[in-house]
Amino acid sequence: MSAVDLDPRLSHRRGGTTPPLPEGTVGADLARTARTHPDRDALVECASGRRWTYAQFDATVDDLARGLLAAGIGASDRVGIWSPNCAEWVLTQYAAARAGAILVNLNPAYRRHEIAYALQQSGTRLLVSATRVKASDYVALVEAVRDECPTLARVVYIGTPDWDALVEAGREVPLDRLREREAALTPDDAVNIQYTSGTTGRPKGATLSHRNILGNGFQVAEVQGWTEQDRVCVPVPFYHCFGMVMANLGATSHGSCIVVPGQLFDPAEALDAVQAERCSVLYGVPTMFIAELAQLEAHPGRWDLSSLRTGVMAGSPCPVEVMKRVMAEMGMAEVTIAYGMTETSPVSTQTRPDDSLEHRVATVGRVHPHVEVKVVDPDTGDTVPTGTPGELCTRGYSVMLGYWEEPERTAEAVDADGWMHTGDLAEMAEDGYLSIVGRIKDMVIRGGENVYPREVEEFLYSHPDIEDVQVIGVPDERYGEELMAWVKLRPGAAELTVGQLRAYCDGRLAHYKVPRYLHLVDGFPMTVTGKIRKVEMREEAVKLLGLGQ
Repeated sequence: MSAVDLDPRLSHRRGGTTPPLPEGTVGADLARTARTHPDRDALVECASGRRWTYAQFDATVDDLARGLLAAGIGASDRVGIWSPNCAEWVLTQYAAARAGAILVNLNPAYRRHEIAYALQQSGTRLLVSATRVKASDYVALVEAVRDECPTLARVVYIGTPDWDALVEAGREVPLDRLREREAALTPDDAVNIQYTSGTTGRPKGATLSHRNILGNGFQVAEVQGWTEQDRVCVPVPFYHCFGMVMANLGATSHGSCIVVPGQLFDPAEALDAVQAERCSVLYGVPTMFIAELAQLEAHPGRWDLSSLRTGVMAGSPCPVEVMKRVMAEMGMAEVTIAYGMTETSPVSTQTRPDDSLEHRVATVGRVHPHVEVKVVDPDTGDTVPTGTPGELCTRGYSVMLGYWEEPERTAEAVDADGWMHTGDLAEMAEDGYLSIVGRIKDMVIRGGENVYPREVEEFLYSHPDIEDVQVIGVPDERYGEELMAWVKLRPGAAELTVGQLRAYCDGRLAHYKVPRYLHLVDGFPMTVTGKIRKVEMREEAVKLLGLGQ
Protein backbone atom coordinates (compact mmCIF):
# COMPACT_ATOMS: atom_id res chain seq x y z
CA MET A 1 0.00 0.00 0.00
CA SER A 2 1.36 3.42 -0.90
CA ALA A 3 0.75 6.66 0.93
CA VAL A 4 -1.93 7.63 -1.61
CA ASP A 5 -3.87 4.46 -0.74
CA LEU A 6 -4.32 5.58 2.87
CA ASP A 7 -7.69 7.12 3.72
CA PRO A 8 -6.93 10.87 4.09
CA ARG A 9 -9.84 11.22 6.52
CA LEU A 10 -8.04 9.02 9.05
CA SER A 11 -5.04 9.93 11.24
CA HIS A 12 -2.61 7.60 9.48
CA ARG A 13 0.32 8.66 7.30
CA ARG A 14 3.29 6.88 5.78
CA GLY A 15 6.53 8.64 4.91
CA GLY A 16 8.09 8.49 1.47
CA THR A 17 10.93 6.23 0.35
CA THR A 18 13.46 8.94 -0.46
CA PRO A 19 16.12 9.58 0.44
CA PRO A 20 17.01 5.91 0.89
CA LEU A 21 18.25 4.70 4.25
CA PRO A 22 22.01 4.21 4.58
CA GLU A 23 23.08 0.60 4.32
CA GLY A 24 25.74 -0.99 6.48
CA THR A 25 26.99 -0.37 9.99
CA VAL A 26 28.03 2.72 11.96
CA GLY A 27 31.73 1.90 11.59
CA ALA A 28 31.51 1.22 7.87
CA ASP A 29 29.59 4.47 7.31
CA LEU A 30 32.31 6.44 9.12
CA ALA A 31 34.95 4.78 6.95
CA ARG A 32 33.01 5.79 3.81
CA THR A 33 32.88 9.41 4.94
CA ALA A 34 36.58 9.40 5.86
CA ARG A 35 37.46 8.20 2.36
CA THR A 36 35.23 10.85 0.77
CA HIS A 37 36.21 13.81 2.98
CA PRO A 38 39.58 12.90 4.58
CA ASP A 39 40.79 16.47 5.11
CA ARG A 40 37.59 18.05 6.40
CA ASP A 41 37.12 18.63 10.14
CA ALA A 42 35.27 15.76 11.84
CA LEU A 43 35.47 16.71 15.53
CA VAL A 44 36.42 19.86 17.44
CA GLU A 45 36.57 20.09 21.24
CA CYS A 46 36.52 23.78 22.12
CA ALA A 47 37.67 23.45 25.75
CA SER A 48 40.96 21.75 24.88
CA GLY A 49 41.44 23.04 21.34
CA ARG A 50 41.79 19.48 20.07
CA ARG A 51 40.54 18.75 16.55
CA TRP A 52 40.49 15.82 14.19
CA THR A 53 40.07 15.66 10.42
CA TYR A 54 37.99 12.72 9.17
CA ALA A 55 41.16 10.80 8.28
CA GLN A 56 42.56 11.39 11.79
CA PHE A 57 39.24 10.64 13.48
CA ASP A 58 38.81 7.37 11.57
CA ALA A 59 42.36 6.27 12.44
CA THR A 60 41.92 7.16 16.13
CA VAL A 61 38.64 5.21 16.22
CA ASP A 62 40.49 2.23 14.74
CA ASP A 63 43.15 2.40 17.48
CA LEU A 64 40.54 2.59 20.22
CA ALA A 65 38.45 -0.22 18.70
CA ARG A 66 41.55 -2.43 18.60
CA GLY A 67 42.14 -1.45 22.23
CA LEU A 68 38.71 -2.84 23.07
CA LEU A 69 39.61 -6.08 21.29
CA ALA A 70 42.88 -6.22 23.25
CA ALA A 71 40.83 -5.79 26.44
CA GLY A 72 38.87 -8.93 25.56
CA ILE A 73 35.70 -7.26 24.35
CA GLY A 74 33.79 -9.64 22.10
CA ALA A 75 30.98 -9.04 19.66
CA SER A 76 27.82 -7.95 21.53
CA ASP A 77 29.71 -7.39 24.79
CA ARG A 78 28.55 -4.25 26.57
CA VAL A 79 30.83 -1.23 26.91
CA GLY A 80 29.51 1.48 29.22
CA ILE A 81 30.24 5.20 28.88
CA TRP A 82 29.69 7.46 31.90
CA SER A 83 30.88 10.97 31.20
CA PRO A 84 29.71 14.42 30.25
CA ASN A 85 30.37 15.59 26.70
CA CYS A 86 33.98 15.31 25.56
CA ALA A 87 35.94 14.07 22.55
CA GLU A 88 36.53 10.70 24.21
CA TRP A 89 32.77 10.14 24.42
CA VAL A 90 32.48 10.46 20.64
CA LEU A 91 35.55 8.31 19.99
CA THR A 92 34.20 5.59 22.29
CA GLN A 93 30.82 5.69 20.52
CA TYR A 94 32.34 4.88 17.15
CA ALA A 95 35.06 2.54 18.44
CA ALA A 96 32.53 0.37 20.29
CA ALA A 97 30.37 0.18 17.15
CA ARG A 98 33.36 -0.78 15.00
CA ALA A 99 34.43 -3.44 17.50
CA GLY A 100 30.95 -4.97 17.45
CA ALA A 101 30.26 -4.03 21.07
CA ILE A 102 27.03 -2.58 22.43
CA LEU A 103 27.51 0.89 23.89
CA VAL A 104 25.63 1.46 27.15
CA ASN A 105 24.85 5.16 27.65
CA LEU A 106 24.94 6.22 31.30
CA ASN A 107 23.48 9.56 32.35
CA PRO A 108 26.17 11.78 33.96
CA ALA A 109 23.58 12.75 36.60
CA TYR A 110 23.27 9.15 37.84
CA ARG A 111 24.01 8.46 41.48
CA ARG A 112 24.97 5.29 43.30
CA HIS A 113 21.83 3.17 43.01
CA GLU A 114 21.17 4.29 39.43
CA ILE A 115 24.65 3.52 38.11
CA ALA A 116 24.69 0.18 39.93
CA TYR A 117 21.37 -0.85 38.40
CA ALA A 118 22.35 0.10 34.84
CA LEU A 119 25.72 -1.68 35.03
CA GLN A 120 24.12 -4.79 36.51
CA GLN A 121 21.12 -4.95 34.22
CA SER A 122 23.14 -4.42 31.04
CA GLY A 123 25.93 -6.78 32.07
CA THR A 124 28.55 -4.15 31.23
CA ARG A 125 32.05 -5.66 30.90
CA LEU A 126 34.14 -2.52 30.40
CA LEU A 127 33.29 0.96 31.61
CA VAL A 128 34.76 4.16 30.19
CA SER A 129 34.26 6.84 32.83
CA ALA A 130 35.09 10.42 33.71
CA THR A 131 36.93 10.86 37.01
CA ARG A 132 34.60 13.52 38.36
CA VAL A 133 31.94 16.00 37.27
CA LYS A 134 31.44 19.07 39.41
CA ALA A 135 31.00 17.74 42.96
CA SER A 136 30.48 14.12 41.88
CA ASP A 137 33.46 11.83 42.45
CA TYR A 138 32.90 9.20 39.76
CA VAL A 139 35.88 7.12 40.86
CA ALA A 140 34.46 6.78 44.38
CA LEU A 141 31.00 5.98 43.03
CA VAL A 142 32.33 3.31 40.66
CA GLU A 143 34.45 1.73 43.37
CA ALA A 144 31.45 1.72 45.72
CA VAL A 145 29.38 -0.39 43.30
CA ARG A 146 32.02 -2.65 41.69
CA ASP A 147 31.31 -5.54 44.04
CA GLU A 148 27.65 -5.36 43.01
CA CYS A 149 28.52 -5.63 39.30
CA PRO A 150 29.94 -9.12 38.68
CA THR A 151 30.36 -8.67 34.91
CA LEU A 152 32.38 -5.45 35.21
CA ALA A 153 35.93 -6.56 34.46
CA ARG A 154 37.64 -3.25 33.75
CA VAL A 155 37.19 0.50 34.26
CA VAL A 156 39.02 2.99 32.06
CA TYR A 157 39.11 6.57 33.35
CA ILE A 158 39.26 9.34 30.74
CA GLY A 159 42.27 11.65 31.01
CA THR A 160 44.36 9.17 33.01
CA PRO A 161 47.01 6.56 32.08
CA ASP A 162 44.12 4.05 31.89
CA TRP A 163 42.93 5.65 28.66
CA ASP A 164 46.40 5.89 27.17
CA ALA A 165 47.05 2.24 28.02
CA LEU A 166 43.84 1.15 26.30
CA VAL A 167 44.77 2.98 23.09
CA GLU A 168 48.42 1.78 23.22
CA ALA A 169 47.33 -1.84 23.66
CA GLY A 170 45.18 -1.48 20.57
CA ARG A 171 48.16 -0.64 18.41
CA GLU A 172 49.49 -4.15 19.09
CA VAL A 173 46.33 -5.74 17.66
CA PRO A 174 46.57 -6.40 13.90
CA LEU A 175 44.21 -4.19 11.91
CA ASP A 176 43.06 -7.30 9.99
CA ARG A 177 41.59 -8.68 13.21
CA LEU A 178 39.42 -5.59 13.60
CA ARG A 179 38.38 -5.73 9.96
CA GLU A 180 37.34 -9.37 10.40
CA ARG A 181 35.19 -8.39 13.38
CA GLU A 182 33.60 -5.55 11.38
CA ALA A 183 32.91 -7.78 8.38
CA ALA A 184 30.86 -10.12 10.56
CA LEU A 185 28.53 -7.35 11.74
CA THR A 186 25.11 -6.66 10.22
CA PRO A 187 22.94 -3.51 10.21
CA ASP A 188 20.40 -5.27 12.42
CA ASP A 189 22.90 -6.05 15.19
CA ALA A 190 22.40 -4.23 18.49
CA VAL A 191 24.85 -1.34 18.91
CA ASN A 192 23.42 0.78 21.73
CA ILE A 193 21.45 0.56 24.99
CA GLN A 194 19.86 3.74 26.32
CA TYR A 195 18.06 3.67 29.65
CA THR A 196 14.68 5.32 29.93
CA SER A 197 12.92 5.79 33.25
CA GLY A 198 10.08 3.35 33.75
CA THR A 199 6.64 3.86 35.23
CA THR A 200 7.33 0.87 37.47
CA GLY A 201 10.37 2.62 38.89
CA ARG A 202 12.87 0.38 37.04
CA PRO A 203 14.63 1.96 34.06
CA LYS A 204 14.30 0.08 30.78
CA GLY A 205 17.22 -0.40 28.40
CA ALA A 206 16.00 0.55 24.93
CA THR A 207 18.19 -1.52 22.62
CA LEU A 208 18.96 0.03 19.24
CA SER A 209 20.58 -1.38 16.11
CA HIS A 210 23.02 0.08 13.59
CA ARG A 211 20.09 0.47 11.17
CA ASN A 212 18.00 2.23 13.84
CA ILE A 213 20.43 4.96 14.79
CA LEU A 214 22.46 5.37 11.61
CA GLY A 215 19.28 5.70 9.58
CA ASN A 216 17.67 8.15 11.98
CA GLY A 217 20.71 10.38 12.36
CA PHE A 218 21.01 10.51 8.57
CA GLN A 219 17.33 11.35 8.01
CA VAL A 220 17.23 14.09 10.68
CA ALA A 221 20.24 15.76 9.04
CA GLU A 222 18.76 15.32 5.55
CA VAL A 223 15.63 17.22 6.57
CA GLN A 224 17.89 20.12 7.58
CA GLY A 225 19.87 19.91 4.34
CA TRP A 226 23.27 19.14 5.86
CA THR A 227 26.37 18.75 3.68
CA GLU A 228 30.12 18.47 4.32
CA GLN A 229 30.11 22.26 4.62
CA ASP A 230 28.05 22.25 7.83
CA ARG A 231 29.47 22.62 11.32
CA VAL A 232 27.23 21.42 14.15
CA CYS A 233 27.34 22.92 17.64
CA VAL A 234 26.28 20.20 20.11
CA PRO A 235 25.51 21.48 23.62
CA VAL A 236 22.95 18.69 24.15
CA PRO A 237 24.25 15.62 26.04
CA PHE A 238 25.80 12.76 24.09
CA TYR A 239 24.29 10.13 26.42
CA HIS A 240 20.89 10.92 24.89
CA CYS A 241 19.73 10.21 21.32
CA PHE A 242 19.63 13.96 20.70
CA GLY A 243 23.41 14.14 20.96
CA MET A 244 24.79 10.81 19.83
CA VAL A 245 22.27 10.10 17.05
CA MET A 246 20.72 13.33 15.79
CA ALA A 247 24.00 15.24 16.07
CA ASN A 248 26.94 12.83 15.87
CA LEU A 249 25.59 10.27 13.41
CA GLY A 250 23.87 13.00 11.43
CA ALA A 251 27.23 14.73 11.09
CA THR A 252 29.42 11.74 10.26
CA SER A 253 26.92 10.42 7.69
CA HIS A 254 27.19 13.76 5.83
CA GLY A 255 30.84 14.70 6.37
CA SER A 256 29.82 17.56 8.67
CA CYS A 257 31.85 18.66 11.70
CA ILE A 258 30.88 17.91 15.31
CA VAL A 259 31.69 20.89 17.56
CA VAL A 260 31.72 20.22 21.33
CA PRO A 261 31.32 23.57 23.14
CA GLY A 262 31.83 22.20 26.66
CA GLN A 263 31.28 19.29 29.02
CA LEU A 264 27.96 20.56 30.33
CA PHE A 265 25.62 23.15 28.89
CA ASP A 266 26.62 26.74 29.36
CA PRO A 267 24.80 29.27 27.15
CA ALA A 268 27.81 31.59 26.76
CA GLU A 269 30.08 28.64 25.87
CA ALA A 270 27.61 27.48 23.23
CA LEU A 271 27.45 30.94 21.68
CA ASP A 272 31.25 31.25 21.85
CA ALA A 273 31.56 27.95 19.98
CA VAL A 274 29.12 29.01 17.27
CA GLN A 275 31.11 32.20 16.71
CA ALA A 276 34.61 30.71 16.93
CA GLU A 277 33.90 27.68 14.73
CA ARG A 278 31.43 29.41 12.40
CA CYS A 279 28.77 26.81 13.15
CA SER A 280 25.82 26.62 10.79
CA VAL A 281 23.77 24.29 12.97
CA LEU A 282 22.79 24.57 16.65
CA TYR A 283 20.90 21.98 18.68
CA GLY A 284 19.07 22.40 21.97
CA VAL A 285 16.04 21.81 24.14
CA PRO A 286 13.84 24.88 24.64
CA THR A 287 15.45 25.78 27.98
CA MET A 288 18.85 25.96 26.28
CA PHE A 289 17.60 28.33 23.60
CA ILE A 290 15.85 30.43 26.27
CA ALA A 291 19.16 30.73 28.15
CA GLU A 292 21.05 31.64 24.96
CA LEU A 293 18.47 34.30 24.09
CA ALA A 294 18.90 35.74 27.60
CA GLN A 295 22.66 35.97 27.03
CA LEU A 296 22.14 37.77 23.72
CA GLU A 297 19.80 40.21 25.44
CA ALA A 298 22.22 40.82 28.31
CA HIS A 299 25.26 41.27 26.03
CA PRO A 300 24.11 42.91 22.78
CA GLY A 301 26.66 42.74 20.00
CA ARG A 302 28.97 40.30 21.81
CA TRP A 303 28.38 37.35 19.47
CA ASP A 304 28.41 37.09 15.70
CA LEU A 305 25.91 34.34 14.87
CA SER A 306 25.69 35.11 11.16
CA SER A 307 26.95 31.62 10.29
CA LEU A 308 23.85 29.94 11.81
CA ARG A 309 21.29 28.52 9.42
CA THR A 310 19.41 25.60 10.92
CA GLY A 311 19.17 23.20 13.84
CA VAL A 312 16.69 21.28 15.94
CA MET A 313 14.68 22.30 18.96
CA ALA A 314 13.28 19.21 20.68
CA GLY A 315 13.22 17.27 23.95
CA SER A 316 10.18 19.00 25.44
CA PRO A 317 7.29 21.11 24.16
CA CYS A 318 8.65 24.09 22.21
CA PRO A 319 7.04 27.43 23.15
CA VAL A 320 5.80 29.26 20.04
CA GLU A 321 7.31 32.61 21.06
CA VAL A 322 10.70 31.02 21.73
CA MET A 323 10.71 29.48 18.24
CA LYS A 324 9.90 32.86 16.71
CA ARG A 325 12.70 34.56 18.66
CA VAL A 326 15.25 31.89 17.74
CA MET A 327 14.43 32.38 14.07
CA ALA A 328 14.51 36.18 14.28
CA GLU A 329 17.27 36.89 16.81
CA MET A 330 19.67 33.98 16.24
CA GLY A 331 19.44 33.89 12.47
CA MET A 332 18.17 30.30 12.45
CA ALA A 333 15.66 30.85 9.67
CA GLU A 334 15.57 27.11 8.88
CA VAL A 335 15.35 25.76 12.45
CA THR A 336 13.19 22.65 12.79
CA ILE A 337 11.18 20.97 15.52
CA ALA A 338 11.47 17.20 15.95
CA TYR A 339 9.35 14.72 17.88
CA GLY A 340 10.37 11.28 18.99
CA MET A 341 11.40 9.01 21.82
CA THR A 342 14.44 6.91 22.64
CA GLU A 343 12.57 3.74 21.63
CA THR A 344 12.22 5.09 18.06
CA SER A 345 15.88 6.07 17.65
CA PRO A 346 14.48 8.83 18.28
CA VAL A 347 12.73 10.95 15.60
CA SER A 348 9.43 10.03 13.92
CA THR A 349 8.18 13.46 12.81
CA GLN A 350 9.92 16.73 12.01
CA THR A 351 9.06 20.14 10.58
CA ARG A 352 10.76 21.11 7.34
CA PRO A 353 12.77 24.31 6.76
CA ASP A 354 10.32 25.39 4.04
CA ASP A 355 7.17 24.76 6.11
CA SER A 356 4.88 27.68 6.84
CA LEU A 357 5.60 29.65 10.02
CA GLU A 358 2.42 28.28 11.60
CA HIS A 359 3.45 24.68 10.93
CA ARG A 360 6.96 25.30 12.19
CA VAL A 361 6.00 26.91 15.48
CA ALA A 362 2.76 25.10 16.35
CA THR A 363 3.28 21.47 15.28
CA VAL A 364 5.90 18.72 15.54
CA GLY A 365 5.87 18.32 11.78
CA ARG A 366 4.97 15.40 9.58
CA VAL A 367 6.13 11.84 9.29
CA HIS A 368 9.76 11.04 8.41
CA PRO A 369 10.71 8.99 5.34
CA HIS A 370 10.53 5.21 5.85
CA VAL A 371 8.33 5.71 8.94
CA GLU A 372 4.60 5.31 9.51
CA VAL A 373 2.52 7.11 12.14
CA LYS A 374 -1.08 6.83 13.23
CA VAL A 375 -3.28 8.19 16.02
CA VAL A 376 -5.50 5.62 17.72
CA ASP A 377 -8.22 5.45 20.31
CA PRO A 378 -6.33 4.33 23.45
CA ASP A 379 -9.20 2.05 24.49
CA THR A 380 -10.08 0.36 21.18
CA GLY A 381 -6.89 0.73 19.16
CA ASP A 382 -8.89 1.98 16.19
CA THR A 383 -7.37 4.74 14.05
CA VAL A 384 -9.22 7.99 14.78
CA PRO A 385 -10.39 10.56 12.22
CA THR A 386 -8.14 13.56 11.59
CA GLY A 387 -8.65 16.34 14.10
CA THR A 388 -9.36 13.82 16.89
CA PRO A 389 -6.94 13.33 19.80
CA GLY A 390 -5.62 9.85 20.51
CA GLU A 391 -2.46 7.89 21.23
CA LEU A 392 0.36 8.37 18.76
CA CYS A 393 1.86 5.15 17.40
CA THR A 394 4.84 4.79 15.08
CA ARG A 395 6.24 1.95 12.98
CA GLY A 396 9.23 1.43 10.71
CA TYR A 397 12.98 0.91 10.63
CA SER A 398 13.47 3.20 13.65
CA VAL A 399 11.54 1.13 16.21
CA MET A 400 13.93 -0.38 18.76
CA LEU A 401 14.90 -4.05 18.88
CA GLY A 402 13.34 -4.15 22.34
CA TYR A 403 14.08 -3.50 26.00
CA TRP A 404 17.30 -5.25 26.99
CA GLU A 405 16.47 -8.73 28.34
CA GLU A 406 12.86 -7.71 29.10
CA PRO A 407 10.60 -9.31 26.47
CA GLU A 408 7.42 -8.80 28.49
CA ARG A 409 7.97 -5.07 28.82
CA THR A 410 8.87 -4.91 25.13
CA ALA A 411 5.56 -6.58 24.23
CA GLU A 412 3.72 -3.97 26.31
CA ALA A 413 5.26 -1.17 24.20
CA VAL A 414 5.49 -2.69 20.72
CA ASP A 415 2.46 -4.62 19.46
CA ALA A 416 2.41 -7.69 17.25
CA ASP A 417 2.19 -5.55 14.12
CA GLY A 418 5.33 -3.60 15.00
CA TRP A 419 3.65 -0.41 16.21
CA MET A 420 5.41 1.43 19.02
CA HIS A 421 2.79 2.85 21.37
CA THR A 422 4.28 6.15 22.51
CA GLY A 423 1.87 6.96 25.33
CA ASP A 424 1.63 10.51 23.97
CA LEU A 425 -1.68 12.07 23.04
CA ALA A 426 -1.56 13.65 19.59
CA GLU A 427 -3.85 15.19 17.02
CA MET A 428 -3.27 14.92 13.28
CA ALA A 429 -4.54 17.61 10.90
CA GLU A 430 -5.84 16.79 7.43
CA ASP A 431 -2.49 17.85 5.95
CA GLY A 432 -0.70 15.23 8.08
CA TYR A 433 0.94 17.62 10.53
CA LEU A 434 0.89 16.47 14.14
CA SER A 435 0.43 18.33 17.40
CA ILE A 436 1.19 16.77 20.79
CA VAL A 437 -1.71 17.58 23.09
CA GLY A 438 -0.90 15.63 26.24
CA ARG A 439 0.51 12.43 27.66
CA ILE A 440 -1.14 9.18 28.58
CA LYS A 441 1.87 8.12 30.57
CA ASP A 442 2.21 10.19 33.69
CA MET A 443 5.53 11.61 32.64
CA VAL A 444 7.08 14.93 33.58
CA ILE A 445 9.48 16.62 31.15
CA ARG A 446 11.84 18.86 33.07
CA GLY A 447 14.21 20.80 30.84
CA GLY A 448 14.24 18.01 28.27
CA GLU A 449 14.74 15.24 30.84
CA ASN A 450 11.97 12.67 31.06
CA VAL A 451 11.01 11.95 34.66
CA TYR A 452 8.51 9.28 35.58
CA PRO A 453 6.89 10.14 38.92
CA ARG A 454 6.62 6.48 39.90
CA GLU A 455 10.43 6.15 39.97
CA VAL A 456 10.76 9.16 42.29
CA GLU A 457 7.86 7.94 44.45
CA GLU A 458 9.49 4.53 44.85
CA PHE A 459 12.64 6.21 46.13
CA LEU A 460 10.80 8.58 48.48
CA TYR A 461 8.98 5.67 50.05
CA SER A 462 12.37 4.78 51.59
CA HIS A 463 12.24 7.95 53.74
CA PRO A 464 11.49 6.83 57.34
CA ASP A 465 8.89 9.57 57.93
CA ILE A 466 6.94 9.16 54.68
CA GLU A 467 3.86 6.97 54.75
CA ASP A 468 2.58 7.75 51.28
CA VAL A 469 3.71 10.00 48.44
CA GLN A 470 2.54 11.11 45.02
CA VAL A 471 4.73 13.10 42.63
CA ILE A 472 3.35 15.39 39.93
CA GLY A 473 4.64 17.92 37.43
CA VAL A 474 3.75 21.58 37.81
CA PRO A 475 4.37 24.40 35.30
CA ASP A 476 7.74 26.15 35.41
CA GLU A 477 8.86 29.08 33.29
CA ARG A 478 12.47 27.96 33.01
CA TYR A 479 12.27 24.16 32.78
CA GLY A 480 8.76 23.70 31.39
CA GLU A 481 7.84 21.54 34.36
CA GLU A 482 9.12 20.99 37.89
CA LEU A 483 8.44 18.19 40.35
CA MET A 484 6.16 18.53 43.34
CA ALA A 485 5.85 15.84 46.00
CA TRP A 486 2.59 15.43 47.89
CA VAL A 487 3.55 13.67 51.11
CA LYS A 488 1.52 11.97 53.80
CA LEU A 489 3.69 11.60 56.91
CA ARG A 490 3.69 8.63 59.24
CA PRO A 491 1.77 9.13 62.51
CA GLY A 492 3.97 10.88 65.05
CA ALA A 493 6.54 11.97 62.45
CA ALA A 494 8.08 15.41 62.86
CA GLU A 495 7.32 18.15 60.35
CA LEU A 496 9.18 17.64 57.06
CA THR A 497 10.49 20.65 55.13
CA VAL A 498 11.28 20.83 51.43
CA GLY A 499 14.93 21.47 52.35
CA GLN A 500 15.06 18.28 54.40
CA LEU A 501 13.43 16.32 51.60
CA ARG A 502 15.88 17.63 49.01
CA ALA A 503 18.80 16.89 51.34
CA TYR A 504 17.55 13.30 51.64
CA CYS A 505 17.55 12.99 47.84
CA ASP A 506 20.89 14.72 47.30
CA GLY A 507 23.50 12.33 45.99
CA ARG A 508 21.00 9.49 45.79
CA LEU A 509 18.76 10.73 42.98
CA ALA A 510 19.77 12.51 39.78
CA HIS A 511 19.34 16.26 40.36
CA TYR A 512 16.53 16.60 37.83
CA LYS A 513 14.46 13.99 39.70
CA VAL A 514 14.61 15.83 43.04
CA PRO A 515 11.26 17.54 43.83
CA ARG A 516 11.39 21.32 43.97
CA TYR A 517 8.13 21.62 45.89
CA LEU A 518 6.66 19.77 48.88
CA HIS A 519 3.02 19.69 49.93
CA LEU A 520 2.10 17.90 53.18
CA VAL A 521 -1.35 16.30 53.06
CA ASP A 522 -3.59 13.95 55.01
CA GLY A 523 -4.70 12.15 51.88
CA PHE A 524 -5.01 12.32 48.09
CA PRO A 525 -7.94 12.99 45.77
CA MET A 526 -9.19 9.66 44.44
CA THR A 527 -11.75 8.25 42.08
CA VAL A 528 -14.51 5.98 43.37
CA THR A 529 -12.39 3.02 42.30
CA GLY A 530 -9.45 4.22 44.41
CA LYS A 531 -7.25 5.65 41.64
CA ILE A 532 -5.27 8.78 42.44
CA ARG A 533 -6.58 11.80 40.55
CA LYS A 534 -3.33 13.48 39.53
CA VAL A 535 -5.14 15.85 37.19
CA GLU A 536 -7.00 17.27 40.18
CA MET A 537 -3.75 17.41 42.17
CA ARG A 538 -2.08 19.43 39.42
CA GLU A 539 -4.98 21.88 39.27
CA GLU A 540 -4.83 22.39 43.02
CA ALA A 541 -1.02 22.72 42.96
CA VAL A 542 -1.16 25.45 40.31
CA LYS A 543 -3.53 27.47 42.52
CA LEU A 544 -1.54 26.71 45.67
CA LEU A 545 1.76 27.84 44.15
CA GLY A 546 0.29 30.71 42.19
CA LEU A 547 1.67 29.33 38.94
CA GLY A 548 0.51 30.00 35.42
CA GLN A 549 -1.08 27.22 33.41
